[in-house]
Amino acid sequence: MPPLTEKLARIRRFLRQVAHLSLPYFRSEERWRARGLLAAIIVLNLAGVYLLVLYNDWNRAFFDALQSKNEASFWRLIGWFMPLGIAFVIVGMYTYYLTQLLEVRWRAWMTRDLKNRWLSRQAFYRMELSRYAGMADQPLTSIGLPRLDQRVPDNPDQRLQEDINLFTAQTVGLSMNLLSTVVTLVSFVSILWNLSSSFVWHGYSIPGFMVWAVVLYCVAGSVITHYVGRPLMGLNFQQQRREADFRHRLVRVREYSEAIALDKGEAVESQQLDGRFGAVLANYLALIRKRKQLMGFTNLFGQMAVVFPYIVSAPRYFSGAIPLGELTQIGDAFGNVQGALSWFVNNYSDLAAWRATTERLTSFESGLPPRTVPTAIETRAHAPVSDITAQNLTLQLPTGQTLLQDTGLHAVPGQHTLIQGPSGSGKSTLLRALAGIWPWAKGTVQLPPGTMVIPQRPYFPDGALRDALAYPEDSHHYSNDDLRCALTDAQLPHLSARLDERDNWAQTLSGGELQRLAIARVLLKRPAWVLADEATSALDPPTEQRMTERLRQLTEDAGGALISIAHRPGLAALHRQTWTFAPETVAADADSANVSPAWRIETGATAS
Repeated sequence: MPPLTEKLARIRRFLRQVAHLSLPYFRSEERWRARGLLAAIIVLNLAGVYLLVLYNDWNRAFFDALQSKNEASFWRLIGWFMPLGIAFVIVGMYTYYLTQLLEVRWRAWMTRDLKNRWLSRQAFYRMELSRYAGMADQPLTSIGLPRLDQRVPDNPDQRLQEDINLFTAQTVGLSMNLLSTVVTLVSFVSILWNLSSSFVWHGYSIPGFMVWAVVLYCVAGSVITHYVGRPLMGLNFQQQRREADFRHRLVRVREYSEAIALDKGEAVESQQLDGRFGAVLANYLALIRKRKQLMGFTNLFGQMAVVFPYIVSAPRYFSGAIPLGELTQIGDAFGNVQGALSWFVNNYSDLAAWRATTERLTSFESGLPPRTVPTAIETRAHAPVSDITAQNLTLQLPTGQTLLQDTGLHAVPGQHTLIQGPSGSGKSTLLRALAGIWPWAKGTVQLPPGTMVIPQRPYFPDGALRDALAYPEDSHHYSNDDLRCALTDAQLPHLSARLDERDNWAQTLSGGELQRLAIARVLLKRPAWVLADEATSALDPPTEQRMTERLRQLTEDAGGALISIAHRPGLAALHRQTWTFAPETVAADADSANVSPAWRIETGATAS
């Protein structure tokens, strides 16, 4: 078993994680509303405890009236019960309402905050790339970049949708419940102490015997609960991960339904889904078994607590030392103190789930960029820049392998450039670095403003075709004639009548149509510079020739040029220079095998 200091250190670390996730909301632009709701909830919780104290006193007087057959006191107490009960209802109703309101407002703010950070500075893209960082044995320090966190959080969709909801609900619920429990404990311990007699044992008088009895009872229960339910935190953590993995696989099947159908991959996908769902069920069954054991003990613990105070107080009652009302008051006070001291026992399962949620959300939040992020590559995209220039450009892979080192590149308007090289040499990586999104890069890139990039697999949002064509801009910025003209120029005239049709275009259109739709997007926005990453690879040679010529003409008219990656020999004649990846012949340093570059870029002219 870990030493006590290690356990305390874990608790402190966990509480720091909770504070790190919680405090930003209460310091945000919504801080006064958030603090006001929190203060109101605290006041209502304190009011609820005060009503419990009043009810405890009413309970004693009521049963004393019954025992003495005092009819006047009986009806007077019945009259007091109605407003007491109404107060209970009102306090409980508004405690629930304001607690839910705080939870939903906190969730909304936290979701917006983490979502914006996830989408800012291509963090969503960099986090996916960072999954490969664990492949390297050496930190990526050779170009001045820190090693990205190898524990990249999985399934960010679950963090934003499910974990934030769980965290806010669990944090508010458990913290307010703990506050109410502490106040209840302080209030009823004094009542129970005053009602307890001294217990004489071997000549020693022990005052407040009932208080010590309930403390020992609850300490024993808490220790046993901890050892019975200790595995729950890990099981809850794994359950959330396996549920997310199963859901992710289902989404992948939907996204690649056509490819799976063409490959007759239904059996394999079914086997994969069965495996992931089997992992979900196996972990959940283990969770159920552990919860069953914990529930069995906590229920036994709670049932024994009902009769325990009466067993201890029975001799005093039957001897006539205390009346019936005081006996019931002792039982009620004991129950409240026992419930307060058993907070850990009663909430162990929720605490385990809360800790698992906090760990997962903390790992996601720590993987996001801070508010200000220093970048290794400096990108200049401000007028009057008209050329594309790269100076001292160094590129690495997430594995730590150096692709290029201290490379200089230059392209001027009208100088259409073809990037060539073997597959896997880093052509697409170079294009990403020029676009400013590759994190393992260092150097200076001068990029004309408005430069557009056409990836090999373009993205189109679900919805109206006009929105997919204008993405990421609002389609209202363009007239119907502009949209139709762009589609016609990209040889997609059959789509011109479907501008307002809503569909999943990435699934509906063929690969060639999707690439032409991406080119239509460029033709619509008319940039001066275009970086094309095998943007015509799915087209037949004649169509590829026409689309490349159209992009050449567009960029020349706008005062820029086309820089593209392509493999078909016929496209070389449409460019004026080449950047060719050639193997580097410099011997690698034995002490730093990943530092020496694998490639160099040779610049040359193409046949006109």
